[in-house]
Amino acid sequence: MTEERITEIRTPEGNTHTNTTVVTDRPSSGGGGMWIGLLVLIVVGIIAVLVFSRMSDSEVAKDNAVAGAAAEVGEAAGQVGQAAEEAVDKVTE
Repeated sequence: MTEERITEIRTPEGNTHTNTTVVTDRPSSGGGGMWIGLLVLIVVGIIAVLVFSRMSDSEVAKDNAVAGAAAEVGEAAGQVGQAAEEAVDKVTE
């Protein structure tokens, strides 16, 4: 509901000043700004989830690569040890 209040003030000199005030009971709506802000917040959240999940995937891939390289080094060390034993056996024969 909207109400208009008019106030008249008369000075001793005879001048009249009128002041009009409009009072509204209904609060003003947020308009489209609230919805745009909410949409931007949702988009930023989705982007953050995607970025962090891809970072996590790259960390897992890096960890798997390091583990694979370590396994290959261990296997190579085992082959070197076996070759050394065979060389010692040939020298001692």
